[in-house]
Parts: sequence; structure tokens; C-alpha cells
Amino acid sequence: MSRRSGILEFAVLGLLRESPMHGYELRKRLNTSLGVFRAFSYGTLYPCLKTLVANGWLIEEPGSTPEEALAAPLAGRRAKIVYRLTAEGKEHFEQLLSQTGPDAYEDETFAARFAFFGQTSRDVRMRVLEGRRSRLEERLEKMSASLARTRERLDDYTLELQRHGMESVEREVRWLNELIESERAGRDLKGPASGEPASRDTTSGASGVLPRPGHDPRPDTPDDTAT
Repeated sequence: MSRRSGILEFAVLGLLRESPMHGYELRKRLNTSLGVFRAFSYGTLYPCLKTLVANGWLIEEPGSTPEEALAAPLAGRRAKIVYRLTAEGKEHFEQLLSQTGPDAYEDETFAARFAFFGQTSRDVRMRVLEGRRSRLEERLEKMSASLARTRERLDDYTLELQRHGMESVEREVRWLNELIESERAGRDLKGPASGEPASRDTTSGASGVLPRPGHDPRPDTPDDTAT
């Protein structure tokens, strides 16, 4: 499995842990709540769902009401399939949540992991945040050394681009420092829906966390014809 497909499977399991959804709802949540998945299409999502069903982590169910299931064929449409997390799927997702190795804080995976910090224990959150900060501090050191070696050979625009890259990493390090300080002080982020702290050292869920600096989730375009 590629890292990209693994991230998508992780996010789908996490969203379905909150509530069952059909494909259109899932894609909308992936695009709006987890902007890192904006580029994913239905052609990517549905093979992922089929794989999760085959692994026993999801089950497929008919639409929410008998009337909807009956009306769809009469109108020449397929009935919407709702995807529900199984007990095995929940256990598998919790195992993924507990992982704190390098894959948890690499560029390709950190945003997805952070989006589900509301379902993650505080000690795991701390290890992932500290790992991400350490990785970025190493990157800053290398970028600074590289800039010092090549500064005289760079034109003004290339130099400005490198400075911009360093400033972006520095901003994220400052953001991580603030998060780590909050975690150490025992403060959870609050979700927008209720404003109340969640139980078991968690926050409110995937849609209630802060995005990464510079992240600009755009709303999905409605597609009522999607399954």
C-alpha cells in the first residue's frame, strides 16, 4: 500500500468512527475538514472503501430509510450506500492512532494525524507534536546551513524564495511550541460545535481541530448525483 492510500484509509476510518456516512458525505468531509484530501476524487475514494470493506473494517448498508431505498430504483438511480465502521475497524483505527513513529509526523501524514487529535490520547499527541517539531528544527538547521553556503551565488529572487521557505518552517515550529505548551499545561483544544471539553483527554473530533499554518480548506462543490 502506498503512503498516500494509507493516509486516505486512516482518514476514512477516523471520519466513520464519528458516524456512518455515504460516499458523497465522506468526500465532502475529506475536502472541507481535511483540506489535504482536496485532490482525492471519487475514483480514488471508492476503491479505498471497497478495500476497507474487504478487510472487514467497514460494512455497506442501504440508504437511511426504506423509502429512499425504494425510490432510487424507481427514479433510475442507485440507492445510496452507507458505510459503517465495524468493531474490527474501530480496533484497527485505534491501533493506527497509537503509532508515534516517523510516519506520524512526516509532511505527507502529519496533517491527517493532527486532524484526529481529538480522538488521540494526550501522551500520543505529545510524542507526535514533539517528533514533528524535532523534524522541522532539523530541516531549519539544514536550510540555514545551505543558505549560508550558497547565498553569494543566488540571485535576489531565488534568495527570497529560500527565505520564504525558512519563514514558513519557523512559523510552524512556533505553532508547534504553542501546542506543546498547551498539552503540557493540560489544556485541550475546544470543538466549535459544543465548546465543551471532551472526555478522556480528547477534543471534539476531526472537524473541531485547528488546521496547519497556511492551510486553507476550500468547500467542496455539491454533486447530488454522487453515490
